[in-house]
Amino acid sequence: MTRALSTPPVIASGVLSGSPQPVLPAGGRLLMRPWEPADAPVFLSAYQDEELRRWHTRRPSTGTQVLEWFDAYRQDWEREKGGHWAITRDGTEVLGRIALRGLDFDDGVADVAYWVLPAARGAGVASRALSALSVWALDEIGLHRLELDHSTRNPASCGVAVKCGYALEGTKRSAALHDDGRHDMHLHARVRDV
Repeated sequence: MTRALSTPPVIASGVLSGSPQPVLPAGGRLLMRPWEPADAPVFLSAYQDEELRRWHTRRPSTGTQVLEWFDAYRQDWEREKGGHWAITRDGTEVLGRIALRGLDFDDGVADVAYWVLPAARGAGVASRALSALSVWALDEIGLHRLELDHSTRNPASCGVAVKCGYALEGTKRSAALHDDGRHDMHLHARVRDV
């Protein structure tokens, strides 16, 4: 489709796909790196955790399905549609997941999503990863706005968002279907300083 906007894109095509997906430091020993096939068992086991299942209805059910997701993640990068990282300790031990999704280079907007394994919760893993990814996406890539939403029943995710500079902009009523029914969702956003 021919681009028919009156404004130039915020980010030029090829900014991401022109290079490999980066490994991003997140402070201390935390590194965010692309998912590897060897991560499939821990990724699959994460979705057995009741707390994680409470907030995520899209779940892999087999190792083969996880590998298909990892392949889709690689394609997202190549097509400049998203970036998906394993949050790790020293690049090896997987502690969680973080992603940029729905990249819109015309407007310079993307969505952020994350989860952390039970053993890593409460140690600042999510907030350090979100802060590092946000700085990279806004300052290095040049996105203008990052959005994050979560169930209003998830105060931990709300705390991470606020701690990382994502202002609460409002409540999307009955916006997401979870296993226990419809949830209102908080919408947070962080905007690049201009």
